[in-house]
Amino acid sequence: MNKGDLINAVADAAGITKAQAGDAVNAVFDSIEGTLKKGGKASFVGFGTFSTSRRAARDGRNPATGATIKIPAKTMVKFKAGKGLVDSVN
Repeated sequence: MNKGDLINAVADAAGITKAQAGDAVNAVFDSIEGTLKKGGKASFVGFGTFSTSRRAARDGRNPATGATIKIPAKTMVKFKAGKGLVDSVN
């Protein structure tokens, strides 16, 4: 499923236009993104939790040359599936 498929599914399930469903889906994504940018968590009971963690800077190797390179620190986005989602997939 991609974003277009999700918009179509929301439009069909809610009985609204695709434009309205697109606005709703974009609003949800923007809200989650905004929460993560502020360092918060987005938890959805039964579905899962989106959160962030900081990865420290480290040294790496260029596999082609073997030269040591610096890998900068960065913020990673994590998702932990909730019990309801895990149970429904199994």
